[in-house]
Amino acid sequence: MNPPRTDARRHHDPDVRGFASDNYAGAHPEVLAALALANGGHQVAYGEDAYTENLQQVIRSHFGPTAEAFPVFNGTGANVVALQAVTDRWGAVICAESAHINVDEGGAPERVGGIKLLTVPTPDGKLTPELIDRQAYGWDDEHRAMPQVVSLAQATELGTVYTPDEIRAICEHAHAHGMKVHVDGSRLANAAAALDVPLRTFTNAVGVDLLSLGGTKNGALFGEAVVVLDPDGIKHMKHLRKLSMQLASKMRFVSVQLEALFARDLWLRNARHANEMAQRLAEGVRAVHGVEILYPVQANAVFARLPHDVSERLQKRFRFYFWDEAAGDVRWMCAFDTTEDDVDRFVAALKEEMAH
Repeated sequence: MNPPRTDARRHHDPDVRGFASDNYAGAHPEVLAALALANGGHQVAYGEDAYTENLQQVIRSHFGPTAEAFPVFNGTGANVVALQAVTDRWGAVICAESAHINVDEGGAPERVGGIKLLTVPTPDGKLTPELIDRQAYGWDDEHRAMPQVVSLAQATELGTVYTPDEIRAICEHAHAHGMKVHVDGSRLANAAAALDVPLRTFTNAVGVDLLSLGGTKNGALFGEAVVVLDPDGIKHMKHLRKLSMQLASKMRFVSVQLEALFARDLWLRNARHANEMAQRLAEGVRAVHGVEILYPVQANAVFARLPHDVSERLQKRFRFYFWDEAAGDVRWMCAFDTTEDDVDRFVAALKEEMAH
């Protein structure tokens, strides 16, 4: 059979790579193959399809027998739906000042979810029980939004990774105050690869209540999931997902991508490779005089400080973002398809621009 005709044309150079975001990468070929596999015939809409049903077993193999996955379109949607599920109208969420829900989601948790965020400055993006206590008070004060949830990112927005013991301490502390614990896991796979432990080791095994499970940054075309680890304690997820405009009618195409990633080891292979490329990048950058690496390189991000004019020239050769432009801080991200040659060419270009 001849392939179907298409009038689509390629509008980009597939050999061009950058270090701006792991979202810049395309979809992994195994994910694309899974999408084609799921495309034949008709399947029931809105999540009553065979792929979404099978995804539940895949998720339980990672997060325990009571876990339940609710596929959604994107990470912001996953976070908003998850946080709505564990807050009352008067509730608030404690998070790091640098958290994605605070600085990179356009106010969606507050505007769409109606949730007050109580932020805490952190030196490395990581919360601790002591830092949480800066905002964990006033439950009986009707003049203050009530702290009901602690939200942490794993890996953090600064590329650092919580150990299982660190998350356990947060969960015990939060639960002692009657608060739930949510994990923004857009890069959960990178954290597991960095720690070299199963996903359950720092989620359900240490007391996390629910999480946002990333797919897009790790090789999916689109799609994430809210994973509820204890369904008895969290109700109405399917209603909140619909209310938040995150219910996919053709959900099989979200679910099959997550199945392709997590049914075997594709999620881990992709994350390990991205992390390894970040380590290679960090090693190369450390050898460049005048460039400072700002945080421990534990996942797939490298944060650095260098002269502003150097960054501007380098951005004309490789795409990346300023993190704090006034300070000269930049962020370089590696993806599942970043190659050793990509890294080496970038380091060589950095050396050239620094020499100027």
